[in-house]
Amino acid sequence: MNEPAAMNTAPTFRKILIANRGEIACRVIATCRRLGIATVAVYSDADRNARHVRLADEAIHIGPAAARDSYLRADVILDAARRSGAQAIHPGYGFLSENAEFADACAAAGITFIGPPASAIRAMGDKSAAKALMADAGVPLTPGYHGHQQDPGFLRGQADAIGYPVLIKASAGGGGKGMRKVERSEDFIDALASCQREASAAFGNPHVLVEKYIERPRHIEIQVFGDSHGDVVYLFERDCSVQRRHQKVLEEAPAPGMTEARRAAMGKAAVDAARAVGYVGAGTVEFIAGPDGGFWFMEMNTRLQVEHPVTEFITGTDLVEWQLRVAAGQPLPLRQEQLGIGGHAIEARLYAEDADRGFLPSTGTLRHLRLPAPSAHVRVDTGVEQGDSITPFYDPMIAKLIVWDVDRDAALARMRQALADCQVVGVTTNAGFLRRLLFTDSFAQARLDTALIEREQAALEAGTHVDEAAWPLAAVAAVASTPAAAADARDRQSPWQQQDGWRIGAAAPRVVHLQHGEQRHVLKVWTQPDGWQVQRDDQAMQQLNGTVADGLLTLQIDGQRRSVQVLPDGEQLHLFGRDGQRRFTLHDPVGESEQGVGDAGSLLAPMPGRIVATLVADGTVVKRGTPLLVLEAMKMEHTLQAPADGTVKGYRAKAGDQVGDGAVLVDFEAG
Repeated sequence: MNEPAAMNTAPTFRKILIANRGEIACRVIATCRRLGIATVAVYSDADRNARHVRLADEAIHIGPAAARDSYLRADVILDAARRSGAQAIHPGYGFLSENAEFADACAAAGITFIGPPASAIRAMGDKSAAKALMADAGVPLTPGYHGHQQDPGFLRGQADAIGYPVLIKASAGGGGKGMRKVERSEDFIDALASCQREASAAFGNPHVLVEKYIERPRHIEIQVFGDSHGDVVYLFERDCSVQRRHQKVLEEAPAPGMTEARRAAMGKAAVDAARAVGYVGAGTVEFIAGPDGGFWFMEMNTRLQVEHPVTEFITGTDLVEWQLRVAAGQPLPLRQEQLGIGGHAIEARLYAEDADRGFLPSTGTLRHLRLPAPSAHVRVDTGVEQGDSITPFYDPMIAKLIVWDVDRDAALARMRQALADCQVVGVTTNAGFLRRLLFTDSFAQARLDTALIEREQAALEAGTHVDEAAWPLAAVAAVASTPAAAADARDRQSPWQQQDGWRIGAAAPRVVHLQHGEQRHVLKVWTQPDGWQVQRDDQAMQQLNGTVADGLLTLQIDGQRRSVQVLPDGEQLHLFGRDGQRRFTLHDPVGESEQGVGDAGSLLAPMPGRIVATLVADGTVVKRGTPLLVLEAMKMEHTLQAPADGTVKGYRAKAGDQVGDGAVLVDFEAG
């Protein structure tokens, strides 16, 4: 066994090019800076002013916004490395990180690829071939068909023989793309076609495999690390069971309820898998675990994972630094017996997406962005800053929030507060959904499996409703945040600036029309010297004492003190408090009556994308929520539904058409 490398001996690289973007590029830059290594960023047209470009020592333009024309251009990235004099390329994750041809091209150019050998990437890149390899290595496998025959009828026959439910999975990919659970034989062909389309778009390969779907499965992955001296260790496990459409939502380490015996068995299987392909660098071996203690190999990701920070928190390591050292030829910094687990860590992915609209990605400018302050307990990995844009070209992640504490309950409390501390204006985020998820009984009590979100759907949807006290709070916030009200606060002595509604005989109220979700109310607000009086619809009037200063509104409501930061944004009113973010819509009834109902008879594209399929014929009478068409955007298929009961009069776009944000897709007649 080799002695661990001296941690004060820096890797021999002088300059590294980072062939990625976003938070992972920023993370690699930070580690390189700490080690005294210069960095070169690459950027597309869409990322010209991105945070990773601003942080790097140098930056080189590599092409148009679309990833296929920039971040996926191996030749352009290698040319940038040569021109900059970089000795190594860090691929991050996604893009070219698991591209064996790119790894080979780096080697041919005399540039170190900071990742596993191309042979290991090839061995694990084809899931069908990897299954056969793992069987030879003695790693347990899920029952299924992993062959090359792709005839739809044949694959359905295999699924029928395996027994439903089954899982169709893209052979060449990961990240939940090209994956569908199928419950019945009659649904198989349609699910297969959707998987193959998505797999082709994301990975350029429609090949799939079919496996038995394990009921109540947990998704547990083992972090492995190998060096060029033949040593491989595992840095314990992460539980990634909380998923939506097979994409991870929350991750934590260590896995709740993991016994030492099961941890050792899974660790050994992961190390055996890595050794079977001569693995070097950071990798993740993913397993499906059953409630009876059994576990089965699912796939190996031959790169660093998005959720690696939870492993770093509980082991006290920097896995990016390990990558750099191993790529430079140094032995692993620690031996297996030197690794241990301390405390508990949880990661949440803060995305620009609308949970109330089927998790459609949200694009726009981050006009206001405040994330939790980093500390010994809270870490924030982000690739954006206030003023940056979330574009339709890449993954809509805003940040990863990672928390640590001595045990799971304490870490859970920290994550709940970290999400409440997020303030984002300009795009819709999943922060509220994540926070509601953390409060569900299943997650709080660690009853984890991949169906947790579906099982808790009622609780997650119930959380979208605001409490009764939020309405008068929002109404006062709307009145207090107007420009005139702000001027009033600056010059209270001027009678021309007073906003108290004074009239001869009686004060006049400000009338506010507010909407949150499906709820809409009319509220009247009277300004008084020590606060406000509020009446909602025809209910009794409420006296609210309080103050507003610099956007911070503090009120006494029903015997409780409530403080919120108020951020108006056009017709949207954002309230940020200890319980998270609330977004209300301010309606102008006069403007709405003038606008009429011209837009009500259409379905608009929520983002730029490509029409994959139209699902009903012209003239079809449908119910609200009926799927009407499939839009591909950000490498995922999104099903757009009927906004109300009515009739599909006709489509304005056909399969294969590219459409812009806000384009009219369907002429729809409600009623």
